[in-house]
Amino acid sequence: MSDSDGKKTLGLRGGPRSGNVKQSFSHGRTKNVVVETKRKRVVVPKPGATKSAGGGTPGGDASKRPAGISDAEMQRRLKALQAAKAREAEDEARRKAEEEARAAERERRRAEQEAKEREEQERLERARQRAEEEERKTKEAEEAKKREAAAAARAKDDRATASAPQPQPGREDTGPRGGGKPGTSDRKSDRDNRDRPARKGGRDDGRRSGKLTLNQALSGGDGRQRSVAAMRRKQERARQKAMGGAQEREKVIREVQLPETIVVSELANRMAERVADVVKELMKMGMMVNQNQAIDADTAELIIEEFGHKIVRVSDADVEDVIDTVEDKPEDLEPRPPVITIMGHVDHGKTSLLDAIRDAKVVAGEAGGITQHIGAYQVTTDSGAVLTFLDTPGHAAFTSMRARGAQVTDIVVLVVAADDSVMPQTVEAINHAKAAGVPMIVAINKCDKPEADPMRVRTELLQHEVVVEAMSGDVQDVEVSAITGKGLDELLEAIALQAEILELKANPKRAASGAVIEAQLDVGRGPVATVLVQNGTLHKGDIFVVGEQWGKVRALINDKGERVDEAGPSVPVEVLGLNGTPEAGDVLNVVDTEAQAREIAEYREQAAKDKRAAAGAATTLEQLMAKAKEDENMVELPILVKADVQGSAEAIVQAMEKIGNDEVRVRVLHSGVGAITESDIGLAEASGAPVFGFNVRANASARNTANQKGIEIRYYSVIYDLVDDVKAAASGLLSAEIREKFIGYASIKEVFKVTGVGKVAGCLVTEGVARRSAGVRLLRDDVVIHEGTLKTLKRFKDEVKEVQSGQECGMAFENYDDIRPGDVIEIFEREEVERTL
Repeated sequence: MSDSDGKKTLGLRGGPRSGNVKQSFSHGRTKNVVVETKRKRVVVPKPGATKSAGGGTPGGDASKRPAGISDAEMQRRLKALQAAKAREAEDEARRKAEEEARAAERERRRAEQEAKEREEQERLERARQRAEEEERKTKEAEEAKKREAAAAARAKDDRATASAPQPQPGREDTGPRGGGKPGTSDRKSDRDNRDRPARKGGRDDGRRSGKLTLNQALSGGDGRQRSVAAMRRKQERARQKAMGGAQEREKVIREVQLPETIVVSELANRMAERVADVVKELMKMGMMVNQNQAIDADTAELIIEEFGHKIVRVSDADVEDVIDTVEDKPEDLEPRPPVITIMGHVDHGKTSLLDAIRDAKVVAGEAGGITQHIGAYQVTTDSGAVLTFLDTPGHAAFTSMRARGAQVTDIVVLVVAADDSVMPQTVEAINHAKAAGVPMIVAINKCDKPEADPMRVRTELLQHEVVVEAMSGDVQDVEVSAITGKGLDELLEAIALQAEILELKANPKRAASGAVIEAQLDVGRGPVATVLVQNGTLHKGDIFVVGEQWGKVRALINDKGERVDEAGPSVPVEVLGLNGTPEAGDVLNVVDTEAQAREIAEYREQAAKDKRAAAGAATTLEQLMAKAKEDENMVELPILVKADVQGSAEAIVQAMEKIGNDEVRVRVLHSGVGAITESDIGLAEASGAPVFGFNVRANASARNTANQKGIEIRYYSVIYDLVDDVKAAASGLLSAEIREKFIGYASIKEVFKVTGVGKVAGCLVTEGVARRSAGVRLLRDDVVIHEGTLKTLKRFKDEVKEVQSGQECGMAFENYDDIRPGDVIEIFEREEVERTL
């Protein structure tokens, strides 16, 4: 099923690469998703390495010293240990000096800040005193002006009263002094006033304005009058300006949690300060950063002190403390459906039994009728009870997936075929159930077959400490048939009874938590995780973190393919809205904000990287040299694996790690979820590796590139076929085993010297046959003194190919003449035997 025959030689080249996965959406939309491929370092322990007994210290007595180490080696190790301790002491001293220097710097800055604040306080106090003095003088000047204005107004009124003509009784002044008609003088004077320009200084207006009031005098005579509130505001502004700025509100001192690194905007948010102010302070310190950049804890500490807040140092691991771990109160707990896991050997009828319960056809969707993934389903019985079933694969390659199924389950239903009895994977399922500490119900399947023997199953289960009720034990057992439906009602009753005994409860009114049963990268929908909610209720729109990924619930889809708004305890749902594909078995927790989710996911991702780096690094020079020597002699088969779901990819990688021996091993360069892309082909070309696709196909560009580069792509739908093919390919890298086959012995009777040939042994073939093409060894007193090939083999005077037993012949060795009468010649042939893993 390969696209082309790979002619590349298999080797080890290349390292981490990154590329794009091109996702296709409806209406011709596409999206590029960055995929990074990382090289996984495999540490193989040195074969035959011996551990030191009792952990004795170097330089101790011989009884505590590891075998095979000389005194010089012990001295060298002592020197290396002393040098390491000296380096540690130097590092500690340097670290202390740096801490003291930082403390001194902080103290100096604090002293400078306090001195600056004292100067500022003194300046403000002087400004306040000056402002009060000026205000006092201003008030006194205003009061003096008011008194003068009032006095002037009174004097003017008195003058006006004294100079005004007294009207004569019985006479009415209806016009100007010159006589004329009444009213004409007023119109003429108005016209004259309009035409005549105003006198300089406005004296004319002042003369005609009538009485000068106090308000007019204070307002400057412009006709506009300021309100009392406006005057007060003006005075307040003047006072604040004199005191050096606006009056600030009382500052709130906060406790700021400070991790090892923090983003500038997040730091400002935690201090409740403006981002611009924080950036300004950083620029004063010589750091040109923006609000989206991260700064270290020491710099952030100086900023927090500058703004007058308190610092609470936290470690990186404390970011996970936001996950709600509060114990539920007994009154908040409500009954929840039990989670039942179907376990058993491959092809014992687990999925068929679940189909009979669900009345659905799931087997038709699995390749070869074998379950490749973990399925989660909810079933409502005739009595109204809701049961959640997990269907796990039964093949040995899925051991880790079955282990995850046991970790989230409440009850294990162990399916054993009545015609096949207990098999290796049945024993593994029993061990998983016991390790998880969950009760077990034995379902003896295929009881409709004529060769079925349920009693044999019960008897063989005794060997594994599983005593069923029929054998006076406490483990329930039910005889069922997935074909005829026999015993299904009894099995459901047994499950309901066991669930009732367990009294399963959960709190649905809290933040949700659950386990990822399966995860995959779906074209069009993005990363999709099948989650079994264990506690709380998962709502649409919740922000969550799962393993090294985080996201916001965009949609929830139940096992029937319907969209739902929430999922309570023991409900399996597909969750859309992740930013990446999580690992199967990761725990999902709902958090409050996206910032918290992102922070937790980044911390977990960094911790996983550090763990992988530490696992792949050699810690000492001896380990490094030993690993280099092993890698020099080790032949590796590099491969790339792409699968449809995360659980299958993980199972394939674990199966690949088990293939190999001291000479050959399989190295998975990259494993991932989704279609085979052009970046995968590029990595395969750089490493000379074939690409294996499990339930996925290569896109068009990847196929064209593979054809051009000669990269082999193999497609599989059953994992065992993939494992067998890789094992066969790895076996082809093994060097053939050389076996020796003894075909005859000859005894030297006499030695002759022949001109041009040298010494020739006159021999008698005593056993088997002597062939010229075979290898020979010369034995003297049963000790091998020479091994080589024959230069000549003669019978009388003729050169022959072989001589039979009982006949005489002449033999001469290639480049060897030390032969004596009485020596024995051993004749053997070598043959190559193909080896397999």
